[in-house]
Amino acid sequence: MPRTSLYQFLVISIIGTGLLGAGLFARAQTVDELQQKISSKTSEIQKLEQEIKQYQGDITTLNAKKKTLKNAIAVLDATRKKLDTDLRITQTKVDTADIKIRQLDTEISYKEDQIDSRVAALIEALRVINEQEAMSLAEVALSRESFSGVWNDLETLGQFNAEVAPNVDALKTLKSELEGKHTVQKIEKKNLLGLKSELGDRKKIADDNKKATSQILAQTSNKESEYTKILNQKIALKDAFEKELHDYESTLKFILDPTSIPPRGTKVFSAPLNDVHITQYFGNTEFAKSGAYNGSGHNGVDFGTSVGTKVKSMLGGTVIGTGDTDITCPGASYGRWVLIKHNNGLASLYAHLSLIKVSKNDVVSTGDIIGYSGNTGYSTGPHLHLTVFAAAAVKIENRPSKACSGRTYTMPISALNGYLNPLDYL
Repeated sequence: MPRTSLYQFLVISIIGTGLLGAGLFARAQTVDELQQKISSKTSEIQKLEQEIKQYQGDITTLNAKKKTLKNAIAVLDATRKKLDTDLRITQTKVDTADIKIRQLDTEISYKEDQIDSRVAALIEALRVINEQEAMSLAEVALSRESFSGVWNDLETLGQFNAEVAPNVDALKTLKSELEGKHTVQKIEKKNLLGLKSELGDRKKIADDNKKATSQILAQTSNKESEYTKILNQKIALKDAFEKELHDYESTLKFILDPTSIPPRGTKVFSAPLNDVHITQYFGNTEFAKSGAYNGSGHNGVDFGTSVGTKVKSMLGGTVIGTGDTDITCPGASYGRWVLIKHNNGLASLYAHLSLIKVSKNDVVSTGDIIGYSGNTGYSTGPHLHLTVFAAAAVKIENRPSKACSGRTYTMPISALNGYLNPLDYL
């Protein structure tokens, strides 16, 4: 091969693979621009998160005040602002994920072009080496006017061989980087789908909040006396329903086999919320002793949290039922609930949800989002109610209720000794 061709190959293999032209340079600029947009969106999310903290503080303060119509409307208004901010954050996260995917598309294209260039250089190198090795020393010598040209060509061939190995190593590195980019891209696309689903969820929750505001104004005609009357009726219904349920559960017989559940103190559950703030403990708390829960003690643990907070499964298991007691007995019990049976002899109930994200027979893993916290059922303020059962003791029953005008309610029911303290396992 002419010496000029050999030098051209050196340019391709040594320099050309590192500098891939104006098109790739333009793509690199695009990647930088997209990264700047991602940084801007991240800053926007941080500011919105600070707004949410402020609204959550306002809601907590208002919930601690006397139950008046004015305060109830103020809570709903603060909740609306918080939910609207949740929507803005989720939308910003969707936009950010979309930008990240576009950035990855550009980076993947860039890597693919680098790989193509390296492959082309190696093919040319192998072709040149093959041609050179196929020529005998005599043929090379006869093709040149002087032996100095022979030695120059042999020296150049040695340089080619020395360049092959680094190019192969560079190609392996680029291939590994490309695979990594593809993996990250799959994760980001899955994340984007999840965020779009969450955006739809948050719109539903925000709409429900607006309906609740309109409903309370319609029911009370914006009169404090009417609100007090409705509140007292709600409390009376809740007390009557709790007594009815307690009387029934007291008749149920269940013998707890201690070996069928984890020993007390075994921390098998992860937290159902990212931020845990307990507002009511299990059993005969001071609030229970004051007459709450029909004097039978609190059958779970309450976590204070604002409407629209993601609720996670504490452990993997199977959803054995979901429901909404407000459909047949408004404001008297759990509201929207999810019951999960775990493989260690325990079952967990999540109640007062604003939105349910799972269905019966779904298999969930630890940390999966099963719903969003809310204020459904009988609730003195937005929170998550968590109950833990011995799985063998709890079942979902359909029962007619005298307290609820003979209508049939559907909810988890257990013998009283089937209720366990969640904090023994959390």
